[in-house]
Amino acid sequence: MRYRIGADVGGTFTDLMVLDAGTGDIHAFKTPTTPADPSEGLLAGIAEAAEHLGFELAAVGFILHGTTIATNAVLERKLPTGALIANKGFTDVLEIGRHVRRESYTLKPTPQTVLAPRDRRYGVEGRIRWDGSEEMPLDESAIVGIAHELSEANIGAVAVAFLHAYRNPVHERRTAEILAEIAPDIPVSLSSDVSPEIREFERSSTTVLNALLVPVVNDYLARLEARLQAAGVSARLYLVQSNGGVTTPSQAARLPARLLLSGPSGGAMAAANLSEMLGRPNLVAVDMGGTSFDVSVVRDSENTVVTEGEIDGLPVRLPMVEMRTIGAGGGSIASVASGGALVVGPASAGADPGPAAYGKGGQEPTVTDANIVLGRLDPNFFLGGALKLDAGLARAAITERVARPLGLGVEEAAEGIITVVNAHMASAIKLSLFEKGADPRDFAIAAFGGAGGLHASSLAEELGIVEVVFPRDPGTLSACGILTADIAHDVARSRLLDADQSALPALATLAAELVAECHALLAADCISEDARRVRLAADMRYRGQAYELLVPWGDVQPDRQSLACLVADFHDLHRARYAHSDPGAPAEIVTLRATARGLLPKPVIRAPDTVKAGPKDERQVWIAGGWCKLPVYDRVRLPKTVTGPAIIEEAHATLLLPPGWRLAVSSGGHLVARHGGAHDWP
Repeated sequence: MRYRIGADVGGTFTDLMVLDAGTGDIHAFKTPTTPADPSEGLLAGIAEAAEHLGFELAAVGFILHGTTIATNAVLERKLPTGALIANKGFTDVLEIGRHVRRESYTLKPTPQTVLAPRDRRYGVEGRIRWDGSEEMPLDESAIVGIAHELSEANIGAVAVAFLHAYRNPVHERRTAEILAEIAPDIPVSLSSDVSPEIREFERSSTTVLNALLVPVVNDYLARLEARLQAAGVSARLYLVQSNGGVTTPSQAARLPARLLLSGPSGGAMAAANLSEMLGRPNLVAVDMGGTSFDVSVVRDSENTVVTEGEIDGLPVRLPMVEMRTIGAGGGSIASVASGGALVVGPASAGADPGPAAYGKGGQEPTVTDANIVLGRLDPNFFLGGALKLDAGLARAAITERVARPLGLGVEEAAEGIITVVNAHMASAIKLSLFEKGADPRDFAIAAFGGAGGLHASSLAEELGIVEVVFPRDPGTLSACGILTADIAHDVARSRLLDADQSALPALATLAAELVAECHALLAADCISEDARRVRLAADMRYRGQAYELLVPWGDVQPDRQSLACLVADFHDLHRARYAHSDPGAPAEIVTLRATARGLLPKPVIRAPDTVKAGPKDERQVWIAGGWCKLPVYDRVRLPKTVTGPAIIEEAHATLLLPPGWRLAVSSGGHLVARHGGAHDWP
């Protein structure tokens, strides 16, 4: 079983990276996604790769699978009817939320999304206090009546979220027992299992979301495993989570909300690997695809992880790789607003009809069309020649919808489209860095995705960044990141403690519980003790604050010295994030966390063979207001260094090297470009 497959199932394409563990060779494949049943497209891609490389499907040992099945189900509202059981008087917490009005000045705000309708929210008597003691017993007879009603109403899933269940889950667990006896076919999610943390609204929202995703993900996994079995694939299957690790199908079926950023986190994982490999500890990873532009930040060769995110306005209180996404991709539509302003995105032409150049009936000009008009994309070599594009249609769309209304030439209009979309992307990068107190000049850009290489150098110039890394196989880099992932579990205990010596006994107890739970989870995954890694972290704040910072603590035993280091790190992080700190003020620990990593066997990836050669062709490219004849290189046939301006092509991506930039091949087949007089690379 010498083959390992990393798969990233996107909205348009399913990307595969296939590793031959015997030789260390990796191979990139793209196959159309099948939205009706993504498992069908995934198996088709695996079969195509097996036929192309000449191996039997039984020779596949690992399949590590990133999927958008959970994300799409939420965005498209393809969810079953769900119910929420909460304390009496607290069933409207999903609508009350945090009293945040997103549209401050409108008289008719967009209705808030509520996944459990009011007639399916049930309040029951019973109360657990903040300290975990019982104030009022659970009304079990009410739970029995609710269970019968849910069974008769054909409810698809149930969420249970009681006050302070993170401190004492006894009422939630008893409710689950009663529901299992009376309505055993209805999946139940408990907040004490899904998100055992302080803050009722976020915990309830996450639990409802998880409950509604259980039938969706279970159904998908059942189809996928049936297809794998029918095809003769006996590989170990893992699903990618939002935290940058993978998990088993059984865990994914129980906690599907952890899959919500499954696909994008693969690119973040790849960027962290790239940072360590190339000795660039600080990277801004930018993934520009057909619809979106994703930004993630790597600091000290590690991804930035947050404990709460949001999907379509719904808070999700689970650890996830921090990601900022905007509607700026190759398919982003350009138009002229009523006031004469050029607008690009967030609307996208998608894959069907796609950009005008696709020839599928699309009439709106897009960023891809602009790059074709400017000569930066070869219409005969898109996807390695698999898809022929029509430059005439791209030119006509930009002329009709942008150039003529603005009184510009078609090239000036196309260049304007690129300038506007670059400004949007640069702003997203600035925000991702500035909110962390980081200076862009201390970072390099790692550009990937099918369109990233065409824009990265211009973004770097706008941000004052002098170095850009163009990874190997950029069009399928997320799948490559998935290929090297480890099993990951996150567990937490919320306790409000002063961050001083008085908290040490409680911290020692909590840490021991968390570490034991981590080892139990990894043991269930059949991970040997020598392949387990457990690290602590704490959510901390100054007394009186209503928000926390996640402070890494590492592999420690809570004692006086390690606690002092934790508090000092909190002050430093607060100063870096908010430009001030108060070391004399008392700090609090709100939640103690542990991250468990089960190290999977690491593949040894061989660097690609390259042939030192000159350009394969020349092409007229519009740069800085005029046409220039640029050399065009094949990525696997590059000289030792390339001086811009130049075009570098490969099957799934094109790279534009503007004037003033020089590029060299680095270790592992990655490319490193620098601007100006900096030549001490790679």
